Amino acid sequence: MTHYPRLADLQARVGHEIGTSAWLQVDQGRIDRFAEATGDHQWIHVDPARAAAGPYGAPVAHGFLTLSLLPQLFDTAFAVGDVRMGINYGLNRVRFPHPVRVGSRLRGRFRLLGYEPLDGGAQLTVEATIEIEGAPKPACVAETVSRRYV
Repeated sequence: MTHYPRLADLQARVGHEIGTSAWLQVDQGRIDRFAEATGDHQWIHVDPARAAAGPYGAPVAHGFLTLSLLPQLFDTAFAVGDVRMGINYGLNRVRFPHPVRVGSRLRGRFRLLGYEPLDGGAQLTVEATIEIEGAPKPACVAETVSRRYV
């Protein structure tokens, strides 16, 4: 994990990587719980026997499940000492270039694209790339926008 003492320190990091998360494994239990929470019970996610004979050879995580892991991945990638609160402001662009097969390990790599000072904090635009261990393409590439307050 990368530590930044102050939010203002990130301004000089625009255009650079600001952190890489720990690895996180996506198991069938997590996929099933996400299906239950969202009502998306498509067989490629929740039916291991049918999915084994399907296009990916195993169940795959929902794209939105992969996207929903961003807060957890952010938390293990970098910390800013003087930030007391952060909020998700939105997303500019999201793509899912590669499926996440059950059992895969994922990690996030974060590159700061923009730093906009706000009253009491800053708005950060971050390119989040969720990598799959051993895969040729990432599972997800998202441009996130958050507001951090000191």
